[in-house]
Amino acid sequence: MNDGPKDGAANSNHVSTEELERALAFVLDAPATDTRVAILCRRPAYNKREFPERLTLSREHGIDGDFEMGRPWLKLPDGRPDPRIQVSILPSRVLDLVWRDRDTTLHPGDAIVADLNTSLDALPTGACLKIGTAVVQVSDIWNDGCAKWRVRYGRAAQDWVSHPDHERMRLRGILCSIEQDGEVALGDRICRL
Repeated sequence: MNDGPKDGAANSNHVSTEELERALAFVLDAPATDTRVAILCRRPAYNKREFPERLTLSREHGIDGDFEMGRPWLKLPDGRPDPRIQVSILPSRVLDLVWRDRDTTLHPGDAIVADLNTSLDALPTGACLKIGTAVVQVSDIWNDGCAKWRVRYGRAAQDWVSHPDHERMRLRGILCSIEQDGEVALGDRICRL
């Protein structure tokens, strides 16, 4: 488990705008289906990360052992967690660009990291992905990164993922609802249904 620095801690090893722009075509060249889970992450508490071999996903509870659905940033009108944010998937090519200091900088917390093109053209809203024995559905919520993304990975990384011209590219990854309960393990295939 890597607890990393406090959110206010600065990191001098941030990616530059030029590096990100040069890598854009490479990031978008990732497969849109038939790829494998590279990293699994569970957040047992705020600013805590675990990297298990398996995650259990359920429509009712989200990711087993993850604190997010206990106090979600997006709720339904009745106060329940919005299921559209149950699972986040981050392209590994983006993570490799921005997460340079893995000893002292916290992992972003995305449950699944894979060599995947998460653009709107590759995975439109409503597309379903089978991952292990679970099925998730791409939501309409745009994941543009938060203030923590900027602090951890730099202003250039934040501007790159949140730039209006990049909205269709969904560089920060996708948010998904769980449509079929199941288990996801490292190395499991991700296939669009």
